[in-house]
Amino acid sequence: MIRFVFAGLIAFVLSAAFAFSPTTSTPAQAAQCGNNASGFNAWKQQMAEEARRAGVKKRGLQALAGTKYATATIRADRSQRSFKYSLQKFMQVRGANTIVAQGKKLKRSNAQLFDNLERRYGVPAGPLIAIWGMETAFGRIQGNSNMLSATATLAYDCRRSEFFTGHLIAALKLIDRGVLSANTVGAKHGEWGQTQFLPGNVARFGVDGDGNGRLDMSRSKADALASTANFLKAHGWRRGRGYQPGQGNFGAIRGWNAASVYQQAIAIMGAQIDGG
Repeated sequence: MIRFVFAGLIAFVLSAAFAFSPTTSTPAQAAQCGNNASGFNAWKQQMAEEARRAGVKKRGLQALAGTKYATATIRADRSQRSFKYSLQKFMQVRGANTIVAQGKKLKRSNAQLFDNLERRYGVPAGPLIAIWGMETAFGRIQGNSNMLSATATLAYDCRRSEFFTGHLIAALKLIDRGVLSANTVGAKHGEWGQTQFLPGNVARFGVDGDGNGRLDMSRSKADALASTANFLKAHGWRRGRGYQPGQGNFGAIRGWNAASVYQQAIAIMGAQIDGG
């Protein structure tokens, strides 16, 4: 799912796009976006300069050079229909009853994990499990796209180039750090892991939830769920407040996803899971 762009990420993108070249006093030009595959390779060369100015190192630049235009990503980006459904239809299509039924079982079988997360972040199990189920069917369906190519394609595409350029720079830096690789697989919009974080959100909110010294939100449910709880806390979640529409923590759910039907579905399913 597509997340809201954050103020810090916007500032980062703008600073990269208009950074001054080290050899001239005029602002460097941002890479030129396009609406089909024909200009992608030229864009990659321009983007490499932009990424280098933003601090991306050799490994990240090599990964960028190997990206391919992701036609399937563009096709998916143009056909996001489910967010236009009524709430009832949306929940039916997304399997809300199944998510709640399985979510209650997962809450019981992972009680210690969810208790620890609530103690640390103040976020109860229900909304975390609802997000987990909605995003990847509890880790079972995480996507089959090359994460970096998907992100690069959306950064190149003129529709939301600025938004995804920030996420692309973040992805390249995560590759430099060894968190991601050029071969990391994710969803068609570049989301990664069991709760589907865009790269900029991985960089800002990713947490080593299982304490093994690595961040792997794809293989580790503890990493994915701790990162999700950290995201919600950073977006205003406060311990003990309600999270239904009009209540204090609903704003944090809005921060997770911009679609009203998604927000309401998470609140409803979360309450049903938390209710037993």
